[in-house]
Order: sequence, then C-alpha cells, then structure tokens
Amino acid sequence: MKKFWFVLYNLIVIPFLFIFIRFAGLFNKKVVLGIKGRERLFEELILNAAATDKSKKLIWFHSSSLGEFEQAKPIIKELKKDKNINILVTFFSPSGYENSKKYPYADLISYIPFDTYSNAVRFIQIVRPDLAVMMRYDIWPNHVWAMKKFNIPCFIVDATMKPNSSRKLPLIKDFHKILYHDITRILTVSSSDVAGFKSFGCTDAQVKAVGDTRFDRVYQRSVTAKERNLIKDNLLKGKKIIVVGSSWEADEEIILPAFLKLAKYDKNAILIIAPHEPTLLHLEKIENEFTGKLETIRFSFLNNYKDERVIIIDSIGILLTLYTYANVAYVGGSFKQGIHNILEAAVYGIPVIFGPKIENSQESQQLLTRGGGIMIKTKQDAYRQFRTLLTYEEIRKSKGKIAYNYVQENLGATDKILKEIYKVI
Repeated sequence: MKKFWFVLYNLIVIPFLFIFIRFAGLFNKKVVLGIKGRERLFEELILNAAATDKSKKLIWFHSSSLGEFEQAKPIIKELKKDKNINILVTFFSPSGYENSKKYPYADLISYIPFDTYSNAVRFIQIVRPDLAVMMRYDIWPNHVWAMKKFNIPCFIVDATMKPNSSRKLPLIKDFHKILYHDITRILTVSSSDVAGFKSFGCTDAQVKAVGDTRFDRVYQRSVTAKERNLIKDNLLKGKKIIVVGSSWEADEEIILPAFLKLAKYDKNAILIIAPHEPTLLHLEKIENEFTGKLETIRFSFLNNYKDERVIIIDSIGILLTLYTYANVAYVGGSFKQGIHNILEAAVYGIPVIFGPKIENSQESQQLLTRGGGIMIKTKQDAYRQFRTLLTYEEIRKSKGKIAYNYVQENLGATDKILKEIYKVI
C-alpha cells in the first residue's frame, strides 16, 4: 500500500504542486522569493555544512513559517544550552527564512527543498541529521520517506488533529495513515489530539500529549518584553489602555466605532492599534476613521505625543511588548479567517476579547470557557465589554487573573519534549 501512495504522490501530486507554485509565482512576490531562494539551495548547504563540526550530532528543525518557528525556539534554546550539538533550521515559506537568517542558536539555516524524492534524499545525504523535528503540521512525505530509508528518527512536535481536519477525508486519511506510520514520535498539544492521531492507526508508543510550546515561548518573551520600554512611563500615566493586536479590516469595522463611542464617556480611554499588515494604505484608512472625531498619532512619531487618544502602530515585531501596557486586549483575525495568538496577551494577566471565529484556536476556546476570554459579535458587544472592563476594576482583574493562570498552568511542554528527544540522541 505504501508503494501505491508513493507512486501516486510522486506521479500526480508533486507535478501538480510544481505547476501550481510556478503559476502562483506570476501573481505573488512571496512565492517568487521562495523559488529564487531555492535556486542554489544544495550548493549553499554543501558549503555551510562543510563548515560545521562533524563530531557533533545534528538536529534538524523544520517549520512552515515564522509562526511555527516561534514554537520551536524554546526547544532549540534549551538544546543548545544542555548539549554540544549542531542545529539545522529549515523553512517552507520566505517569511520564516528571511526573518530568521540571523537566528543565533542555529548552525545552519535553509529553505527545505521542493518535495521530490531525489531532492529529499540529496538533502538528507548532505546534512545527515541525527534527528528531525517537524513543527506542528508541515510534513513533507518524500522527506519523511527518505528519513525512513536512512533510519533517521522523525518527530512531529506541537501536533494537533482537529475533529473536522481535512486529513480525515476519504483517501486523504488513507494516505496519512501510511505517512504517520513512518513517524517515530508524535507529541501532541492535548489528549484529544492523541485520540485524533490514534484514529489513523498511530500507536501508544508513537503518540503522547505533552502540551504546547507556545505557552513557554510567550512566557519567555514576556519576561524580556517588560525591559524594552517602548513607551515612556509618564506618557500613558493614568490612562486606561486597550491594545488591539493583529487587526484586519473586518476587526476594525467592529472595534473602531465601539472605541469612538467609548471615548465620549471615558476621557482616559486610549486605543493602541497594531494592524496585521501595517501598509501605508491600511494606516491611512485607520486614520481616516478617526478624522474629525479623535486625534491620532503613529508610533514612529510618539516623541511628539500630545495626548492623542489613538496610537497607530506602523512597525512590526513589537506587539507582544505592547500588551505590557494594556488593561484590556482585543486579538484580531477573529472576524476574518481565524484568531491570532491570544497567549501573547493572556500572559500579562489581562482580559482578552475576540470575535466569533476561534475554531482554529484551542486556547481561545479554553479561555472563553474559563471566563478569561470574552467573545463579541457586534459593535454593541464591543462597546459594552470595553466600558464594563475599564469601569469595573474588580471584574477586569478577575478575568485577567484567569487568563494569567491559564498560561501558567500550561508551561512546561518544552521540558517534556526535551526528555523525548534525549531518548533518541
């Protein structure tokens, strides 16, 4: 059966993917960047691998993009601290690769080659990993089969299996049953994910619930974030601050009118908004929403701050630090395609508000159930929640404590994953 799927994947799926990527490259600059970045992939790998200490074991971490790599960072950092090893980091997407070129704990950084079997075998022969760790879901079949051929242990870490996952569809499920059979360990976020993988025929020896390293990562980053002092202490003294993180236009259509109404009643209310894509057009659109109603200022001009009620973030990479100033957070994406990372706000012990699209986030569902998270569906909902939380300190602190405790209770996945890694290296 494995041979059937191997042939089908390589004769039909791979050529289709290759054509699709080339076609997408006509319209998408990121796709073009990924194609060009792979042109000298093997030559660069050979040169860089030759410069590494061959007496050390090498662990390969693969992430689809930057978000998944954030989940790998706590593991990699501890590995480098505990063991004298080499670390190879690969990415599928340009966003992960381009933003991680200077990552200090990696000895080798590369794109993963396009998933033909010959590419996979050549890649393995060049880097010769002692263990491969695939983050979350980006698992390329030919690379898995090549590792099996060379007897290299392969882990999936921070693995999830939603009840409605497309991997459970007919035929696709049969394919994944074969694929997962060749994975050494599948370390899942929760026990329900364990049950999900077992429905594919995975054994007790393969699958284990260890938790989610995102909790460890946001906690680590929150400790250092407090020292960054992005905004001078006296600037926001006495203010009640709502931080809106990773907002899309669909979020802003709900949140901005709600804040405009709130600002009429609460003169100390401040909105800090960090759009998911801070393009010039998007920034101007947000500013236009407040023109003639409230004064705004962009973050890059904050040295000229004169009590503007709306601060618009026009840079990237500082959102987690901004939550340190928040009394209340709204996390975006939840009126569009799926919520962004709520843990970045919850770690600071503040109530977290979000929209209705949270199916992609187990932690949002958990926080909602516990009472530290609040779902809104309309502008009126948003206004009522903002006003309640900024008016009643006891309610705000109570919900914030629930959010904080939720993060604290789920720390420790990194240590559990390290124990599993140490069993095989």
